Amino acid sequence: MTDSRPQGLTYAEAGVDIDAGNALVDRIKPAAAATARPGVMDALGGFGALFDPRAAGFADPVLVAATDGVGTKLRIAIDTGELDGVGIDLVAMCVNDLVCQGAEPLFFLDYFATGKLAVDQAARVITGIAEGCRRSGCALIGGETAEMPGMYHGGDFDLAGFAVGAMERGAQLPQGVAAGDVLLGLASDGVHSNGYSLVRKVVEAAGLAWDAPAPFADAPLGRALLTPTRLYVRPVLAAIRAGGVHAAAHITGGGITENLPRVLPAGLGAEVDLDAWTPPPVFGWMAGIANIPQTEMLKTFNCGIGMILAVAPDRAEALAALLSDAGERVCRLGHVVEGQGVRYAGAAW
Repeated sequence: MTDSRPQGLTYAEAGVDIDAGNALVDRIKPAAAATARPGVMDALGGFGALFDPRAAGFADPVLVAATDGVGTKLRIAIDTGELDGVGIDLVAMCVNDLVCQGAEPLFFLDYFATGKLAVDQAARVITGIAEGCRRSGCALIGGETAEMPGMYHGGDFDLAGFAVGAMERGAQLPQGVAAGDVLLGLASDGVHSNGYSLVRKVVEAAGLAWDAPAPFADAPLGRALLTPTRLYVRPVLAAIRAGGVHAAAHITGGGITENLPRVLPAGLGAEVDLDAWTPPPVFGWMAGIANIPQTEMLKTFNCGIGMILAVAPDRAEALAALLSDAGERVCRLGHVVEGQGVRYAGAAW
């Protein structure tokens, strides 16, 4: 007797390819393994990942967690196919926040969501995540790849990251900030990963395609705008351990105007000298094309300063030298002062 019932559907026919997911895990295992560090207790593949902070060298650890994404910078990466740097961006946005609390990043997990899993595409992104972890000394110990037909279309995907760090109890930042503290600015590598909704509007107003020569760099426009976020973890941790760092501010969305006050106690503000540094050309180009006021630039973009440290005056010179020796471009931006908010001095750019 012939079975006349319809052929049963499979998960693959519904749009989810488990075999592709397994192939991706196999592809990224070597990159993840290269991020191993003391404290990691298990490899990829389990239902959870284990980490022992005491094996990482902490006696009385306090855990610190951070999560973030890449924002609409991801749109440019997808449209150009330049995918290798957005994983570094994802890690940087999380671990640069952790170090502002005084924490050493320990491990990282990622979430990659797409409509149809393309193994090569995902592998490039996650390999970048592993590279960001390696550079910042944290282990990539797990993640989730979600294939969701009908939710994302045309090769689109989304990213989120989750970082956990630790510090010894009582060592958290900010701590001890006082009027007169020196503000040390660490240069950014460009726009980093904030403000890209405005960046894309500026590019649209300029009438340029992503493959057009960048007016501000020797590279195609899309590639130049995708320069990864700088990882400040190792140099800033070295400065904290050397002594004299009272606070650290990661200059992300909100720029200097919004982020620096987050680490200053009530009753204290900052005076920042605009003559202390020259922003990279990309910022002048955007401001000129779209007629963006300087005040708007300073509260939207990092404008060339990706991290600010508030340090004891008698430690400023030594810490600036330490950071410079570690490869950072350091400038004295100004001082912590009585009051509130950020006051800008000096000439307009």
